Amino acid sequence: MIILRWFLSRNVREAVNLKRHVRKLLRHQQDILTPPAVEGLQAALADFGRALQVPMPAKELRAEMTTLERAANKWLKPYPHAGWRENVEMLLVALAVALAIRTFWLQPFKIPTGSMQPTLYGVTSMPDFHRPVTLGGNDRRDFAIPSRLQRLREWFSGVSYLSLKAKSSGVYNGSTRPMRLLIFNIRQTFFIGGRAHTVWFPPDGGGATLGQRAGLEDMYGRSLGRYFNAGEEVMRLRVVSGDHLFVNRVQYNFQRPERGEIVVFETTGIQGLQQDQFYIKRLVGLGGEQIRIGNDRHLIINETNRLDAATPRFEFVYSFNPARPPADSQYSGHVNGDVGAAHGHSKQLAPLFPDENAVLTVPKGNLIVMGDNTMNSLDGRTWGTFDERKVIGNATFVYWPISKRFGWGFR
Repeated sequence: MIILRWFLSRNVREAVNLKRHVRKLLRHQQDILTPPAVEGLQAALADFGRALQVPMPAKELRAEMTTLERAANKWLKPYPHAGWRENVEMLLVALAVALAIRTFWLQPFKIPTGSMQPTLYGVTSMPDFHRPVTLGGNDRRDFAIPSRLQRLREWFSGVSYLSLKAKSSGVYNGSTRPMRLLIFNIRQTFFIGGRAHTVWFPPDGGGATLGQRAGLEDMYGRSLGRYFNAGEEVMRLRVVSGDHLFVNRVQYNFQRPERGEIVVFETTGIQGLQQDQFYIKRLVGLGGEQIRIGNDRHLIINETNRLDAATPRFEFVYSFNPARPPADSQYSGHVNGDVGAAHGHSKQLAPLFPDENAVLTVPKGNLIVMGDNTMNSLDGRTWGTFDERKVIGNATFVYWPISKRFGWGFR
């Protein structure tokens, strides 16, 4: 009966909340209160509980609430800065819930590289400092920095700009790591001629390795030790943010990974990969299967199952035109060493699959994964299989930027 009245009456809801609050404070202070104080509060709570069981007019219920409040004010010890205390308590509870969700359910993940393009995008930039810089090629800076309003509009789609000119003549001494808030960069400082140059909301460079070739350049492609004149342009950059997504950490507690799912896994113990990192690829082979890559750029499983555009979760991967050569950041199927070499790549693109006759057997309890960007992906074609227990979850929801891949739209 009390439950129905709780839904129908605001006064009853307030009375129940008051009873709960006083009971909580009594539990917190029970070890420091005198026995008469504990007994008095327990008696007041018992009387108030019995009163709540009986329907009564709002005026009488308010009188009962006032009686309980007087008992609480008489026996409970006041907290200093009670308002702050309650706000901090609520904040700590919210943080605990957020950490629990991140640890056991949904974990945020940022795509650092282009190995899954065009399904999921890593950080791309103009100029592109992932590649050797060539004048008129990747070093193109013939784009204009748009107005602030246009930059704000583009920011929501993950596009940001960096433009910096030297305040005074001097040598470029590098930069600090960006100050971050949640998933966003807030500011970054660059040092030229001993003077600090601050840039607000710098582009997401995808980590400290972007453009950091042999330690000679920073993440924006500026050579350390280079001399700049006052007013000279130090850098001009257009960056498209990598996709940020949630990884479902719960699903694989109840079912095993399935072919075609995009999985995130830890690299610890996998030879040929950076350790203590998380990678994202598409699952293509399961334990006990034999994998082969045909010259037609299709995977063959156990010599009987040829994956194609009709295979669930591979509709886009095999949507390429077989008359066109494989290309970077385009769906081109899966390429073996022979096909890669025929299109200007080293056979080291797929050392474990040097030709269409090479067969790799996936051990029981292991998996093999490959990137959708088959011409630019370090994947199972190079380092083979790994223990399925290293999988932490599957890609679930792209929450940033607001692009055509936002939400559950990717495959």
